Amino acid sequence: MTAAPAPIAVALDAPDLDTAARWASQVTPHVSTVKVGLELYLRYGPDVVASVRGASRVQVFLDLKLHDIPATVAGATRAVARLRPTYLTVHAAGGPAMIRAAADAAPDTRIAAVTVLTSLNDADLAAIGLAGPASDAVLRLAALSVDAGARALVCSPQEAAAVRAEVGPDITLITPGVRPAGAATQDQARVATPEDALAAGADLLVIGRPITGAADPGAAAATIAATLRRNTAPTP
Repeated sequence: MTAAPAPIAVALDAPDLDTAARWASQVTPHVSTVKVGLELYLRYGPDVVASVRGASRVQVFLDLKLHDIPATVAGATRAVARLRPTYLTVHAAGGPAMIRAAADAAPDTRIAAVTVLTSLNDADLAAIGLAGPASDAVLRLAALSVDAGARALVCSPQEAAAVRAEVGPDITLITPGVRPAGAATQDQARVATPEDALAAGADLLVIGRPITGAADPGAAAATIAATLRRNTAPTP
């Protein structure tokens, strides 16, 4: 029996469209979702979504982190909703009216509100004038976003348990900053292993370079997926 795809969104931060499509085809037997970020989308436009989706039924996570006045975000959301992304990100800091505008504009897409970027630490928050610590800021923005209609939240795995307790079981928690044990953290400040992220309450793990930077991205995805299945299987 074929194993179900792991709850992983592979970040396709590729230098060109062909590479992104190749990575997607290699990882989709093993993961549930592929993530298209801002750089790739701006370079190739809507065509990138069809290219990475291919003939598979993989979910597409369109990570554009929209942040503008409500009318502009509503228009942008309607423009990309026709691509049928499962998830579309907006910045929670845009406020409740903006989040509501996005949710209303794309009722068939899960609007995922980004709380605090995983590259930021408490000193960064203080520098931009956002009351911290990061864990408190995340909880405030999470509650605001769900009240405004967001059906998913993006937070670091370090805050996942607290966010889950705050928003309940029906909101999808997406955690970037996920690194297998021993992998370099690179530009992420608040990280955890895949196993720890799931244990904390995450539903979807964003993993990029540990998979796409491997010599064989498909094999790397398969290895992480198998490790997750072993470590999260119920005890007989």
